[in-house]
Amino acid sequence: MALPTVAIVGRPNVGKSTIFNRIAGERISIVEDTPGVTRDRIYTTSEWLNKKFAMIDTGGIELADTPFMVQIKAQAEIAMDEADVIVFVVDGENGVTDADEYVAQILYKTDKPVILVVNKIDNPERRMDVFDFYSLGLGEPYPVSAVHGIGTGDVLDAIIEHLPSDEVEENPDLIKFSLIGRPNVGKSSLINAILGEDRVIASPIAGTTRDAIDTNFTDDSGQEFTVIDTAGMRKRGKVYEATEKYSVMRAMRAIDRSDVVLMVLNAEEGIREYDKRIAGFAHEAGRGIIIVVNKWDSLEKDNKTLQQWEEKIRDAFQYLSYAPIVFVSAKTKQRLNRLPELIKTVSQAQNMRVPSSVLNDVIMDAIAINPTPTDKGRRLKIFYATQVAIKPPTFVVFVNEEALMHFSYARMLENQIRKAFVFEGTPIHLIARKRK
Repeated sequence: MALPTVAIVGRPNVGKSTIFNRIAGERISIVEDTPGVTRDRIYTTSEWLNKKFAMIDTGGIELADTPFMVQIKAQAEIAMDEADVIVFVVDGENGVTDADEYVAQILYKTDKPVILVVNKIDNPERRMDVFDFYSLGLGEPYPVSAVHGIGTGDVLDAIIEHLPSDEVEENPDLIKFSLIGRPNVGKSSLINAILGEDRVIASPIAGTTRDAIDTNFTDDSGQEFTVIDTAGMRKRGKVYEATEKYSVMRAMRAIDRSDVVLMVLNAEEGIREYDKRIAGFAHEAGRGIIIVVNKWDSLEKDNKTLQQWEEKIRDAFQYLSYAPIVFVSAKTKQRLNRLPELIKTVSQAQNMRVPSSVLNDVIMDAIAINPTPTDKGRRLKIFYATQVAIKPPTFVVFVNEEALMHFSYARMLENQIRKAFVFEGTPIHLIARKRK
């Protein structure tokens, strides 16, 4: 289910990113300290009063070589396109400016709730200054100090109040997948080829203003899929279409809505740094991942080409050692018939539950082969392990001291779990917890 989205807008230097970071707080967690895995700070998820939502910092979307007002306008339009709720940040020290009025005029055109936040109200005596901002015509201003965290709770309450109600639960057997990758790797061509080859389109579903056009189809076995076409997402204007951060944000939103992600590479161009970056987002989000090398027909190949490509991919994406690789061609439809079956396999791995008794047998066998490590005379003791979640499969290992669970030993246990059970295409999380 897609999370509701909150966008933070405003002219430069009013504290948008500070408010973004304040709301995000410590909510952002990096699963592994691996290059290419850290999330881009313009997009994250947060939670308040048990309500989760996605958040966009439009100020982080740089638009090089564009005039000041054009940049502000483009960022405001991004928010209007993407968000369910818009947080409009102004500077309480400088009062109402022409740029603030300009942003307000743009936001008048949206039918989405706008929360007016007056930042830099550090001194309680200055709270009277916020009344000037009623002139913007956007309702009651919320005085805050993002640096000190004053007033952010009120803003979060207002955000939660205006978020859309929870959507109706979807078919639990439906598999949602998206294709991510650099521009021109052939994402749209692959989608068209998958749908047009031997699939029956059940119904085209018109997306909202912030979503892609989703398409449902059913394969020969009766399995239902939803394709999230990131390339088909609507954009208001071309001024920000080419910005890398904007495309990264789009990819992140598609990842958050997906069960399985197809990371598409271009065989003609090879692997780029951007590929590693956005694949890391899917890994960190815990989604099922398939690496798809498109335009395979365009290469001149010998009997070593396939192996060399696999080695390059494994070397570049070391944190995706679990992800299957498939070499396809949208043009000739080579191996495209494998994708739906592979997506189903990865989805099943994402949803797999391992009985605790069987899991503990595997853990004990691993310990017998590789005894637990010691540190300063203290030995790690593993008492019990159990699975606590799916999507991705998450296991808690109860130990005497979490600090004694070294990263390398946890990785060994993860590898043993992977050997014992089929977790193809999905990350698995292993959490050490001290036994009470």
